[in-house]
Amino acid sequence: MLTLEEIRGVPKVLLHDHLDGGVRPQTVAEIAERIGHRLPVEDPDDLGRWFADAAGSGTLVRYLETFEHTVAVMQTTEDLVRVARECVVDLAGDGVVYAEVRWAPEQHLTAGLTLTGAVDAVREGFAQGTAEAQRAGRTIVARQILTAMRHQARSLEIAELAVAYRDSGVVGFDIAGAEAGYPPTRHLDAFEYLHRENAHFTIHAGEAFGLPSIWQAIQWCGADRLGHGVRIIDDVDTSDPSAPRLGRLAAYVRDKRIPLELCPSSNVQTGAAASIAEHPVGTLADLGFRVTVNTDNRLMSQTSMSREMALLSEAFGYGLDDLRWFSVNAMKSAFLPFDERLAMIQDVVKPGYDTRSLDTL
Repeated sequence: MLTLEEIRGVPKVLLHDHLDGGVRPQTVAEIAERIGHRLPVEDPDDLGRWFADAAGSGTLVRYLETFEHTVAVMQTTEDLVRVARECVVDLAGDGVVYAEVRWAPEQHLTAGLTLTGAVDAVREGFAQGTAEAQRAGRTIVARQILTAMRHQARSLEIAELAVAYRDSGVVGFDIAGAEAGYPPTRHLDAFEYLHRENAHFTIHAGEAFGLPSIWQAIQWCGADRLGHGVRIIDDVDTSDPSAPRLGRLAAYVRDKRIPLELCPSSNVQTGAAASIAEHPVGTLADLGFRVTVNTDNRLMSQTSMSREMALLSEAFGYGLDDLRWFSVNAMKSAFLPFDERLAMIQDVVKPGYDTRSLDTL
């Protein structure tokens, strides 16, 4: 089993991280006090524990309610820049070398910001965070994924925004929110537009709802990646552990190398997995799916990329070779151009593991 510090020292790639799910408790408390937003508790340490407890209720709906407080403190240019800057600094400090951070611009307009103004603010925050990390000796590339809320009707507008900014730090599009009752097919016009524009997108699917959500995301909408996708395990027959059998959908996902953006701690909190030790990541990795490891919401799960990998190392006995495999999988699946992905793999990710071995740790 690897230690947290050992894991923190190797390069990691993060594809599924929510900006409003990774705000520092201190930042939430300070901005809330300034703008007069009432929090359930005021002390930052207690607030961090409150977010984790509330998010650990076992239901996705209750989990999503915690975002009312983080979104409330991200409504101005100043506050969005701060949150975005701190996000990049925190990820770089954890050894993340590439991150795609998603957020929903439509949720940040109550104080007068426009959609473009909000995206510009996050872009500025990412630039400041990248520069601050470099001054501390850390290198990180951070990009935005713009999310539309699946229970709203602005997905085409947000998709157009993502395309407009794809040469300015935005690499993709996503839909998020409660899955039940809001299938991805409600947003076909947005996905068809993205296809016409040769743009990348991922879809939250297969977390709370199951196989129909995954099937629609892939076969109807044409998603490049599956946000979570953990419930694909429902199409894998493991009654004979020595010879698991894949259903048609699971086989298609594996054959097409469709990346799974698995978020172990978050999946346990929302009830998609019973525990880390029982998380399908072990089986899916053994079967050769394109598995990636992610944080989802660092505040709500009180986690980091290093912690997620440490939990998997403890549960499944993973060593550095396994963590490198997860990291290379993620970099292969990133929404960067191919040459940039290849350069990151060859020049940053692999060397960060090749210079270390279990014998020297």
